[in-house]
Amino acid sequence: MSGQINRMLRLCSLFILLCSAAMADPSGRVDVVDGDTIHVGQVTVRLHGVDAPELAQTCARADGTVWRCGSWAAQEAERRFGGKSATCTTRDVDRYGRIVATCRVDGQDMGQVLVQNGIAFAFRQYSMAYDLDEKGAAIARRGLHAHDVMPPSQYRAQQRNAVASTDAPDAACPIKGNISGKGNRIYHMPGQRDYARTSIRTENGERWFCSEADARAAGWRRAMR
Repeated sequence: MSGQINRMLRLCSLFILLCSAAMADPSGRVDVVDGDTIHVGQVTVRLHGVDAPELAQTCARADGTVWRCGSWAAQEAERRFGGKSATCTTRDVDRYGRIVATCRVDGQDMGQVLVQNGIAFAFRQYSMAYDLDEKGAAIARRGLHAHDVMPPSQYRAQQRNAVASTDAPDAACPIKGNISGKGNRIYHMPGQRDYARTSIRTENGERWFCSEADARAAGWRRAMR
């Protein structure tokens, strides 16, 4: 009986040590995962208080062209921080087991740099630390603020609710040419409000377009929002 108790105590001690190690403040080389997630040494860190477009997320430019804003955000983070040494202060652990932390590189707050340059948004649901930084970036139309960008949290919610029939058969042709109940031909761009919940029924004459020019030439008009 005493042997079992000792083994249980050792297991409990090991568990506590592992938890303590996971919650320790990570430091080390930065490897960028996406616009708001990095590896610091061997630890995955979600930057506290910021939210960047998802890697697969696309956005619309002012001229209507589609661009991969999620990949762009990751590339910008890599350009500024990739391969450098970071020191982080742990704030929490998220539901995916990632440490949520504030990290600094060369004395600069990584989250603040990303928000100030329009590479990520202030994640006000969890922190107001970068609220003014985002407002300044928006006024100056830096980075994402110069374009029509769906908030990443809204994009994630739409992706969770999306069904297979809403997925473009060709990634290069993501524009949805929908026909309304009144017969109006309206196309929806990635990032617009109703894009994710709009399904395309080719048997009814609806179709996918590769560019806005193609859609307009075929008689479709752009959705208002």
